[in-house]
Amino acid sequence: MSATSTTAVLHSEWIKIRSLRGSFGSLLAVFIATLAVTTLAFATVGQAEADNGEDLLFGAFYALNFGQIAVLAFGATAVSSEYLNNALRVSLAAVPNRNLFYAAKMAVIGGCGLVVGLLTSFTAFLVGQAFMGPYTLGLGDPGALRACVGGGVYLALMALLAAGLTAVLRSAVAVLSILVPFLLIVSFVVGDIAGSVADFLPDRAGQQVLYQHAEGSLGPWTGLAVTALWAAAALLAGWWAVRRRDA
Repeated sequence: MSATSTTAVLHSEWIKIRSLRGSFGSLLAVFIATLAVTTLAFATVGQAEADNGEDLLFGAFYALNFGQIAVLAFGATAVSSEYLNNALRVSLAAVPNRNLFYAAKMAVIGGCGLVVGLLTSFTAFLVGQAFMGPYTLGLGDPGALRACVGGGVYLALMALLAAGLTAVLRSAVAVLSILVPFLLIVSFVVGDIAGSVADFLPDRAGQQVLYQHAEGSLGPWTGLAVTALWAAAALLAGWWAVRRRDA
């Protein structure tokens, strides 16, 4: 397959994401939801919450908890659309090389997640700090720039985690029914009873990069590497499913 063909497949996958309201809307929601929650939370209780002694840098990214739900929806819907109305058969008729098809789709999903994730992370941090008065952090403070970059990478990895699982389960509803309750409820419950083992859960590990002073057994970048392993495992499972199953 020539480099030109690879470029064409990548372009076609970008057109799919851009033209599907579910996928593109979820991608926009990552930025909009995070920024809206940041503005509301920091304008009302930002300085009051700063007095409770928690890590100020981690608190600056509180709204990413909402953005990550949207990014999971983006990764899931971007893949699940291939399983509606036999769309996958049409896609594979145009791109018979399943390896190229899958790699291009995941590259575009990961690239979109990374670009929007970085934009969201930096914007949310800067907007939130505008309301913090004497507690304001800047990009030059220890860990701040790393947290902004890491937050964007974290969102991209969560999008790929959802995308890989959706390729296995073929349903965005099924994947979101697993991941959203897991992130909002199970992770916290498991974290309370499992001790340091919970540090290796995908969300807890990846969010270590948002702390000024990392908590638990993982550092900022090793935690993000653990989340990358979770995403890689999901992508490999999805690749196996796309290669082995009938369209």
